[in-house]
Formats: sequence, structure tokens, C-alpha cells
Amino acid sequence: MQAKKISETSTVMVLPMTPQDANAAGNVHGGVIMKLIDEVGGIVAVRHARTNVVTASVDKIDFIHPVLIGDVVTLRASLNLVGRTSMEVGVRVEAENPLTGEIRHTASAFLTYVALDKNGSPTEVSPLILETEEDKRRNREAQARREARLRERIKKD
Repeated sequence: MQAKKISETSTVMVLPMTPQDANAAGNVHGGVIMKLIDEVGGIVAVRHARTNVVTASVDKIDFIHPVLIGDVVTLRASLNLVGRTSMEVGVRVEAENPLTGEIRHTASAFLTYVALDKNGSPTEVSPLILETEEDKRRNREAQARREARLRERIKKD
């Protein structure tokens, strides 16, 4: 299996937020943002694995600022960590008021995806090439999150 660079699979999604995305107060539903986070994260995982993937967990989503009707939302997603069959993807969400140009960091999330073969069983994925100090830092932080998730799973069993 040939290793891949983070830059080969990173994805940016840009969408306008409309009234159908929001509540009566004009705030975009958190569920809409969560769905977009999962979609862009899944694209990154499929691009890396080149096979079907499923969302195995959402480690964390922090909503920092509201997204409003009329905002243009940008989601930036890239791999942080690749295991044997799993991948952690980090997603950063920003909302831009297109009339003023103001950009707000509105949410961040970490999701784990598992690659599946044609029979629906977990399958191995390509290793990840870490090129920059930022890549290495994000990989270290993702490894710590992975270890914490595994410790938590052991406690539950």
C-alpha cells in the first residue's frame, strides 16, 4: 500500500446558509453543521482509503459562535491520524458574513472513520505521510485522543 500525503486528501467545502437550515431566530441548526462536518470528513476518509467508509465516532464537536442565515460556511477537513483500518479527520468550520467580510471560527470537530471492504468488513488503509511540523503536531494530538478513546472503551467493557 502506497503512503499518502495529507495534502492529497484534504478537502474544502463552501456553502451558503439558507432559511431552511435555520430556526425561527435565524440561527443555523447545530445538526445541519454536524451533518456537513460528517460529509466533508467522509470525503477526506474516502479519498485516503479509496473504499467505502463509515463514521465510527465523533470524538468532539465544539460550537464556538453561531452560524446565521446568509452566512457562507467554509469547512476545512484533513487527516490527523491513520491507523490500520481507521482514520481521524479534523474539521474546522468558519462562517463568513459576505456583506462585511467578517469571518468567525464557528466549530471544530474530530471524527473517526473506518474503511470497509466489499463485504462490509474493516480493511487496511494506506499509511500517512507527515510533511510539516503542523502535520506532526496534529498527528501527536490525534494519537493522544485515540489512546484516550481506547482507555475509555476498556473501562466500559
